Amino acid sequence: MNDLDVALIKSQVLSEALPYIRRFAGSTFVIKHGGNAMAGGAIDEAAALDSFARDVVLLASVGIKVVVVHGGGPQIGEMLGRLGIASQFVNGLRVTDSATLEVARMVLMGKVNPEIVGAINKFAPLAIGLSGADTGLIVASRAQGDLGFVGEVQSVQPDLIIRLLEQGLIPVVATVAVDVMGQAYNINADTVAGAIAGAIGAEKLIYLTNVEGIYANWPEQDSLIRRASSAEVGSLVASGAISEGMIPKLTSCLHALESGVSSAHILDGRVEHSLLLEIFTDSGVGTMVTREEAS
Repeated sequence: MNDLDVALIKSQVLSEALPYIRRFAGSTFVIKHGGNAMAGGAIDEAAALDSFARDVVLLASVGIKVVVVHGGGPQIGEMLGRLGIASQFVNGLRVTDSATLEVARMVLMGKVNPEIVGAINKFAPLAIGLSGADTGLIVASRAQGDLGFVGEVQSVQPDLIIRLLEQGLIPVVATVAVDVMGQAYNINADTVAGAIAGAIGAEKLIYLTNVEGIYANWPEQDSLIRRASSAEVGSLVASGAISEGMIPKLTSCLHALESGVSSAHILDGRVEHSLLLEIFTDSGVGTMVTREEAS
């Protein structure tokens, strides 16, 4: 392929993107950036983070308001392993004792959050790092079950995020929050992303993970679903066909749609520029879930 062919392909992609850029200008997207999305892709983790940051800045540059919510499961697991602390999961949620909570806070707020903020600000000085504890952004409560200091979202006070978005900034939220008594909790990032998206009336909720989307019969690759309604996804969850790690993601997805979010998207974040391909092309690359039945 010569330089002219490459230039032609790029111009075709830009032309296809134009109506989507016009349609979504002024809209708000909440993007959940998962640690798993950076591992195992075609490029190394540093390059993958740079690619993600560049895509986020591009979205902001065409008038889309972006909130990034991040997890850090692999990074927390790695640090726990170094410290000789075993990890245990129940329905995709990490059981969190006091020692695990301290590690989670250290990793999420001291490592992952500054790395994402720094990566975005390398391309444009727009990102602001936050945690759920800042200005009471998220009020937590203890999650049901024997999970220790794993929290649920009791409420979201989105004023700070809304003010930052109005100034053209990109909030980057670490999912540590406190309850009304000041006790800290680690909250699943999928849950937080869905709650924030609902609270601020986001147009789209986008999950970047390490699978292509939702599978009707995991792990059969040919059972990938490209588009589904919330009712269809709810039935899949109830049937037990969904993998354990996907349950919190789909549960938060359904809650966000119930709260007024127009669509939720599950993408393979290991694919370079999957975020742009899903939003700005006709075919997309992941699974889109809407409140309405798929046509």
